[in-house]
Amino acid sequence: MSGVEKRPMSQSKLLLIQFLEWIERRPRTRADVQEAWPSTCPLNCVWEDAVTDDLVGAAAGYLVLTAKGRALLGKGNGDVAPTVDRAA
Repeated sequence: MSGVEKRPMSQSKLLLIQFLEWIERRPRTRADVQEAWPSTCPLNCVWEDAVTDDLVGAAAGYLVLTAKGRALLGKGNGDVAPTVDRAA
């Protein structure tokens, strides 16, 4: 054993990862996000937290992962700007 204790991921962190993976599949409009990720609790609005934390950003009217969001998911080197694939 390495002596490093792994702790389970918090529910809010798990939701954030799920949200980022959902955005990663294809760019989403704000209406898409509000419909699929509604929140009645102001303390648990994962998509607003992702925007505030610069994990997603706007590009051509869509929400897409930022370099920071991709880095959190372990994707890419973080140097690539968000892109929009309109064919998706």
